Amino acid sequence: MELLPLVILAGAFVVLVVLPMRSRSRQLAATRQMQAALSVGDEVMTTSGLHARVVGIGDDTVELEISPGVVVHWARAAIAEIRGAPAAEPRPEPTAEDGEPGPG
Repeated sequence: MELLPLVILAGAFVVLVVLPMRSRSRQLAATRQMQAALSVGDEVMTTSGLHARVVGIGDDTVELEISPGVVVHWARAAIAEIRGAPAAEPRPEPTAEDGEPGPG
């Protein structure tokens, strides 16, 4: 009967401290693996929300092209995620005003 509060306290410690710590550790390992797998041409987003294309890779840095011909150097740890290539913009359907027959 005297051990019940101690067992409850130990259980609360595990739930509130140990489990979140393990989850964070797994998330950190996945982020480091993603940053190690970066390659030239990847579309990425930095931790501050900058979207760019990787044009060069160093040991601890990456060169990001943020606009055609504009390259900036970032710490590799600042890369938050690898984004997919942007989808091609849909072309508008031709209409009768364009000189081509429209639908129907």
